[in-house]
Amino acid sequence: MASSPSYARFTPRMALQLAAPHTWPAAVLPCLVAVCAAAVSPSGASVVMACVLLAICVLMQSSVNTFNDYYDFVKGSDSADDDVEESDATLVYNNVNPRSALRLGIGFLAAAFVLGAYVIYHAGWIPLAIGVVGAFFVVVYSAGKTPLSYLPLGEAVSGVVMGGLIPLACYQALTGDMNWIMLLWAVPEVIGVGLIMLTNNTCDIEKDIEAGRRTLPVLIGRDKARTLYHVALGVWIAAVAVLCAVFFPNGAVVLPFMALAAYPPVKALVANPLVPASRIGGMAQICSVNIALGAFYAACIIAQGAVLHL
Repeated sequence: MASSPSYARFTPRMALQLAAPHTWPAAVLPCLVAVCAAAVSPSGASVVMACVLLAICVLMQSSVNTFNDYYDFVKGSDSADDDVEESDATLVYNNVNPRSALRLGIGFLAAAFVLGAYVIYHAGWIPLAIGVVGAFFVVVYSAGKTPLSYLPLGEAVSGVVMGGLIPLACYQALTGDMNWIMLLWAVPEVIGVGLIMLTNNTCDIEKDIEAGRRTLPVLIGRDKARTLYHVALGVWIAAVAVLCAVFFPNGAVVLPFMALAAYPPVKALVANPLVPASRIGGMAQICSVNIALGAFYAACIIAQGAVLHL
């Protein structure tokens, strides 16, 4: 009778690596934009509620990352031959029980819903409904016979769910107002989160073809994917500038500083060939652009409120 495999101990450091803090801007910045929009609204924003919402968003993002690593590993999509850092492929480079990662992902999701009870108590059922939709996509993105990550939907789904639904839910929870204009204000975040996925998928075309994935870059090829990428970058920057000019004109003073902060990583992204060997650099660059544009966009919103209250 074959003996059970001997696994190494699953450590807190591995759990943190699976949570992938370097990807948290994709969850933090949409929440930050909503908090800033709520803060300058007539009802204002509760600091405690803002912190709880931020924790929920980080936990949901950590759950997505952990589930994705687990399912990629058990399906054989991840290997030591991929162009990833060891800290970004915990199950590949450490002899640990993959079910520990599955339990961790479930734990992150459960913790998010426990904190969500506080939000529901104060803000009602609407954030719960949006959260359930988000949790559904967290699971189906990686799990199932044909997960969304294997289809040309990853960029759109991740962008809308994280970049759009997170700000909508957070704004409603903070203000009690289900204001659909928040979705318009969240357009830069939708694009930014979608581009994180597009960066990863364009660099991973060869790997995804071998794994049987039909992502958008796989379908259209690297040349067209890079063209789409560059167009989306331009639309993203333009969306921030237009929204600031139209809705937050008094805060538009921050736009020149945003341009200075975003220029180096944007220039690097435009020059990036988005091939497997440049994946690590590309992911760092797109996260840097998300931080620069997202943080200054949030600053623009706050500056608008500050000027109005002078």
